[in-house]
Amino acid sequence: MLKVMSDRVHGNCAGMRRRDFLKAGVLGLTGLTLSDLLRARAQAAQKGQAVKNTSVVWLWLPGGPTHIETFDPKMTAPAEYRSVVGAIKTCVPGIEIGAIFPKLAQVADRMAFVRSFAHTNSGHAGGTHFVMTGYDHIPADNGAPPIRPSIGAIVARVRGPNHPLTGLPTYVRLGGIYADGPAWLGPAYAPFDTTGNARNNMNLKISLQQLEDRRSLLRSLDRINREIDQSGLMAGLDSFDQQAFNLILGRAKDVFDLSKEDPRVRDRYGQGLGQQLLLARRLCEAGVGFVTVTYGGWDHHGNIKQELERQAPQLDHAVATFVEDIYARGLGQQILLVITGEFGRTPRINGSAGRDHWAPLSTLALSGGGLKMGQVIGESNAKAEVPKSTPITPQDLMATIFHVLGIDPHIQFRDPSGRPVYMIERGQPIAELI
Repeated sequence: MLKVMSDRVHGNCAGMRRRDFLKAGVLGLTGLTLSDLLRARAQAAQKGQAVKNTSVVWLWLPGGPTHIETFDPKMTAPAEYRSVVGAIKTCVPGIEIGAIFPKLAQVADRMAFVRSFAHTNSGHAGGTHFVMTGYDHIPADNGAPPIRPSIGAIVARVRGPNHPLTGLPTYVRLGGIYADGPAWLGPAYAPFDTTGNARNNMNLKISLQQLEDRRSLLRSLDRINREIDQSGLMAGLDSFDQQAFNLILGRAKDVFDLSKEDPRVRDRYGQGLGQQLLLARRLCEAGVGFVTVTYGGWDHHGNIKQELERQAPQLDHAVATFVEDIYARGLGQQILLVITGEFGRTPRINGSAGRDHWAPLSTLALSGGGLKMGQVIGESNAKAEVPKSTPITPQDLMATIFHVLGIDPHIQFRDPSGRPVYMIERGQPIAELI
């Protein structure tokens, strides 16, 4: 939660006192102010505890995208197993992907496709928990809450809830996902919610009315900036407090404002998913460590060909634009894009011309992060049922992300009972990518 507020009645700037005015966090920071975080970061830097300047954009395709029609078309398989949308050659010799992705085919040299990503839970919630946290949770599909911290929450725990040089949250949610929270790590490491909860999480409790959306926040911050300048309050702050003011009242609000982007770039990204990915790029450039983006509707139990032909063009355009953009800006080392969902789909077409849930093979593609691109990793068997070689698990994906972010794959945190718990127990970074 990003807060610029005060609970006290008396003080400067509509009731705000010097030390109470600025608080920044993710669903609360147990009293830490941003200036406290800046001081802590400066002390850590003196001790050589630098944080790697890399970020992850986690593009989640809820419903369970078919692994066959996306990135493993299997055109030599029997008709009832092969891709119903056909295949297309990419710019990388020998690599074909689903024909619904002509634009992605042209940036395949800056992507890696994993054809052996697998786990064991074919339930929507259970599979989501497995991929988001690295751990199975069978009761999830009966409504049980998540029991493990998500990857993004772990990143926030390691780096701190806010980036100390920009004041922005470390972990930002542009689209909510089951099991994307911190579980027992605590609410300080929950994602900063820019979706339905934004009006509660981003607010100014001053003389202004409660904020209703992100644009209201931007207007409110502009007003506070002017009031502070008139009151002379800035002159009374120490250097860290003043830096914190500048961060929250300047750079942070600009990052969320897409009107600050070149109109030609906005137009190139397109609407919907494209705007989400554009915002994700801006957030990563400003120091956010982990951003979740969702593009739903992949539970194709029937009429999968027609559904994919309707749904794929937006994904194809937005992702290809994002990949081209980050590499053109020299961000291919800094930003890692991960595209996945909770599971794949049954290899054999069903009686409704669709595919059902299938965890033994799932969809996974990556771009950037300083990893080796332009390749296919792993192989499925002849009918795309199970991995034939190089099986990759959710914990392997986690370990790869940790590698990109500079996080120790053996890191432990204490659970509520005080027991040290490994975030990754068996996973290893995907060797072909490193």
